[in-house]
Amino acid sequence: MSSASKKFFRFRITSLFLVFLFLLLLGGFSSSALFVKAQPSGKVVVIADFSVPVDPGSAAFMARVVSTAQSQKAAAIGIEMNTPGGSLNNMLSIVDSITAANQSGIPTYTFVVPNGLGASAGSYIAMATNRILMAPGSEIGPSTPIVVGGSELEQNHTQAAMLDYLKSLAERWGRNTTAVFYMVQGDVAFSANEAVAVHVADGIASSLSDALNQLGLSQNPQVMESQNAYEQVISALSNPILDGILFLIGVIAIVLDVYHPTIILTIIGVIAIIAGLVGAEIIDASLLGIVILVIAAALIIVELKLGHGFALIAGVLLGAFGIFYLSFGLQYSPSPITGLAEIELALLVTFGVFAGLYVRWVIGPIRRRKRLTGSESLIDKIGVAITDLNPKGEVRVEGEIWRAQSTSGAIQKGQQVKIKAFKGLVVQVEKSENTK
Repeated sequence: MSSASKKFFRFRITSLFLVFLFLLLLGGFSSSALFVKAQPSGKVVVIADFSVPVDPGSAAFMARVVSTAQSQKAAAIGIEMNTPGGSLNNMLSIVDSITAANQSGIPTYTFVVPNGLGASAGSYIAMATNRILMAPGSEIGPSTPIVVGGSELEQNHTQAAMLDYLKSLAERWGRNTTAVFYMVQGDVAFSANEAVAVHVADGIASSLSDALNQLGLSQNPQVMESQNAYEQVISALSNPILDGILFLIGVIAIVLDVYHPTIILTIIGVIAIIAGLVGAEIIDASLLGIVILVIAAALIIVELKLGHGFALIAGVLLGAFGIFYLSFGLQYSPSPITGLAEIELALLVTFGVFAGLYVRWVIGPIRRRKRLTGSESLIDKIGVAITDLNPKGEVRVEGEIWRAQSTSGAIQKGQQVKIKAFKGLVVQVEKSENTK
């Protein structure tokens, strides 16, 4: 074989080897690519059960959901929503959490459950997410903010600010800002079909699994998250009506425990008062409402001295006004002063009236009877000194012998004395006017 032939042969062998190697690598790459395409990425989808009001507890919950998604490098966050709304300040915190998720590369989606609500403050949260899917029977909006007890100027200012805010959220994801205008200014809500028709929502899904399928996430493993015990307690204490009721009930329990010492009512009362005060701090309650509640508590405590029941009733009535004022100046959507809140306050007043009447008709007579049959019944009674009192000695009153102390100088044995008071087990006496 000539040298040229040998070179050509070696070239062909080398070429074939390189081609084989290339095809092998290409085949391996293609197989790997096909494998990746056929299998799920393995990234989880974090599902947040948002069937809660918008309050400090749910704000802490959503911050934890986003933190969990970031730590697990989640493919997405799904908010399974059914909320009546709530605090605007906490809504802003939740939107900030959603924004942080998006900035870290984690999209966030809202699914409003069948017959569920994305109402009021909840509509702002939904509008902040990448896509909104709604189930049949669900609604989104209205989105009108409320300044509880605020002036017309405060209301208009807040409403204008929230309109601009919701429009900016809608613009971020290409949604209809005209429809958003009516949600805020006209207090309008849209059904699922209406929301999709006016492009407030992005689609209809019959269930969470259907929504995940439409989002291309049905093959991803799911991590379900709901409020933990701490967040549930924070949510419960974020209700100004409940905070005020707990405070007043706690004061009443302690007062009643003074009449019927059990220590149990006192423990319950202290816990209720602390819970009410913590709740008031959580929501940054109105100072006026807190002051009124403190005055109401003072009236209830005065009942211990008066014992006729009217001070307790007056304290509860005043406390109901204090509870009403706790949320003044706070921004909500919708207002926390609802028909249910009015029923709760009416029940509190009814309880206060019954407690006052119980003090007047049951505890009062018992206390008076004790005064008539106990040692206090001896006040102003006439007795006889059976020893000299200089100033101490002994006296006999109604057949009983008592240690005594004279408050009117020396008293000789046999002289009559008048009982004036008790100091522990020693009676305080003075010479009787009948003594010669």
